[in-house]
Amino acid sequence: MTKYNKYTQYKTVDIKQRDWPNNSLNKCPIWCSVDLRDGNQALAEPMDSVRKMKFFKKLIEVGYKEIEVGFPSASDTDFNFIRELINDGHIPDDVTIQVLTQSREELIIKTIDSLKGSKNAIIHLYNSTSTLQRKVVFKEDMNGVKKIATDGAKIISDNIGILNNTNVRLEYSPESFTGTELPYALEVCEEVLDVWEANELKPVIINLPATVEMSSPNIYADQIEWMSKSFSDRKRIVLSLHPHNDRGTAVAATELGLIAGADRVEGTLFGNGERTGNVDLITLGLNLFTQGINPQIDFSDINSLIETAEYCNRLPIHERHPYAGKLVHTAFSGSHQDAIRKGMDAIEKSNSQKWEVPYLPIDPADIGRTYEAIIRVNSQSGKGGSAWILETEHHIKIPKQAEIELSKYVQKLADTSGLEISSNDIWEIFQNQFIKTDPFKLINFVSKASNKTSGLEIINAEIQYKGKIDNFTSEGNGPISAFVNGIRENYNLEFTLKDFGQNTRSATSKAESAAYVELKDKNDQSIFGCGIHTSITLAPILAVISAINKIN
Repeated sequence: MTKYNKYTQYKTVDIKQRDWPNNSLNKCPIWCSVDLRDGNQALAEPMDSVRKMKFFKKLIEVGYKEIEVGFPSASDTDFNFIRELINDGHIPDDVTIQVLTQSREELIIKTIDSLKGSKNAIIHLYNSTSTLQRKVVFKEDMNGVKKIATDGAKIISDNIGILNNTNVRLEYSPESFTGTELPYALEVCEEVLDVWEANELKPVIINLPATVEMSSPNIYADQIEWMSKSFSDRKRIVLSLHPHNDRGTAVAATELGLIAGADRVEGTLFGNGERTGNVDLITLGLNLFTQGINPQIDFSDINSLIETAEYCNRLPIHERHPYAGKLVHTAFSGSHQDAIRKGMDAIEKSNSQKWEVPYLPIDPADIGRTYEAIIRVNSQSGKGGSAWILETEHHIKIPKQAEIELSKYVQKLADTSGLEISSNDIWEIFQNQFIKTDPFKLINFVSKASNKTSGLEIINAEIQYKGKIDNFTSEGNGPISAFVNGIRENYNLEFTLKDFGQNTRSATSKAESAAYVELKDKNDQSIFGCGIHTSITLAPILAVISAINKIN
C-alpha cells in the first residue's frame, strides 16, 4: 500500500442545478473578526489584556462591527477582558461583541454572565457534528450529537433573560460542518432554530465552518448552496462562513461560498489561526476593493494594521503576503519594471481615474504605501529599473540610450555583488558616470544677446583644463550652441551636439535644474553627460562639460 492510498477522496455534492457558477460578488458580506478568540487560541503566547485591547481598538478603528472577543467560560483572562470592555465603556454603540461557548450548562451560564451590561452581543453556541468526531470523540450516534446541540440551545433560551437590557443575537455552528452529512447538518440546524424560535424579525446566525478544510473550494460552494436552498425558511437565518486554510484555499472557498448564498464571514486579519490559519479578512476585503466594491473597512493605512497584528500576535507578516507584504508591490524583473513604468506614465499622461498598471492590481497609495518600493534593482532587472529609481527618487530624466548605458554599470555591480542595488548605489553610479568634472572644469560663464535683431547669443567662458585657465568668447543661436562652438574651436575637439533636455529637480530643499546632453564623437558614438545647477542656463553647460570629459 502506497502512502497516499490511505487517504479518501472527498465526495462531491449531489446537486442537480448549481446557481453559484453564474453568480458574482457585488457587495461586501457582514464581517466578523475572530482574532481575539480563534486567532488568539492559536498563539504560542496568547495575548494578555493589553495586547487584546490594542487589537480590539484597531478593529474598531478600521470599521469591523462584529468582533468575537473571547471564550469566557474557558479562560478567566477572556472573561475579565470582556468585563473590562463592558465596564469601562470601550464598546461603541454600533459594535456587537461575540462570545463562544460549548454546549454545557455551567459554561453557558458563565458565558451569559460575562455579557451583563453590554449593549449588543452575540452568543455563539457550537458542537461538532462530523462523522469522525461522532465516532472517535463523542462516541454518540446522530441523535445523541443532535441532542447536545438542542440541549445547549434550550439552556441559552432559559437563561438569556438576565440580559434584559442587551440586544442579544444567537449563533449556532455545527463545528466540522465540512465533515458532516449535509442532510444531518441541516436537521441539527433546523432543530436549533426551532428551539430559539427564529423568525424573519429575529434571525439566527447559522455558521457553517470549514473547521478543517477538506475539499476543493467548489465543493464548499456546493455545500453552502445546498444548505441555503434547503432551509425551511431562509429568511429566519443569517448564513455565515468560518473557513480555515488547511488546503491553502480558504480565500477562494470563502468567495465561492459567498456567491453560493452566504451573508457573513468570520475570519482573522492576515489569516492567523489554528494550524494554517483562518481565512484572511484583509485579502478578502481588498479583493473586493480591486473589483470596485466597497469593503466597508478602511484599509488606507495597511502598515498600521500590520504593526498591530505583528505586535499583538507576535508573528511576522510574510513579505509575499497578498497586498500587505513588503515585496508584493515590487518588481525585480526587467520586463515587469518596463511594463509598470509605462503603465504609470500612461496614467499620468491620460489623467485617467481608472487604475490600469501592469503587474499592480491595486494602487499602493490606496493602502498607504508609497511608490518608492515598486521597482527594485538586482541582477534580474533591466534598464527600466535603474531609470525609474533615478527619476522617482532623484528626479532626473535621461533619454532611452542613456538609460541603457546606466543599466550596464548597474548590472555590472549587481552581477559582481549578487545583491540588491540600492537607490544610493544607483545615484553614486550615475554621478560617477554622467557627471564628470575633469579634465575640463567650468570656472565662470556669462551669456548675453548679440544684438536685438540677430537672435544670436554671445558667451564668455572661463575654463580650467589640465591646470591651466583659459578664456574664450563665442557666438551661437543660444548659450549652449555658443558654448559648444567655442570649446570645440578653442580645444580642437571633434564632436557635435545631438540632443539636450532639461527638467526641474525637487529632490533637495533648493530648486535645481537637471540637464542632459547627447554628443556625437568623431566615430559617431553617442556620449551622454549631465549637469545639475540652480541656474537653468548653467545646468546644460555643465552637462556639455561632463560629456566632453567622457570623450577625453
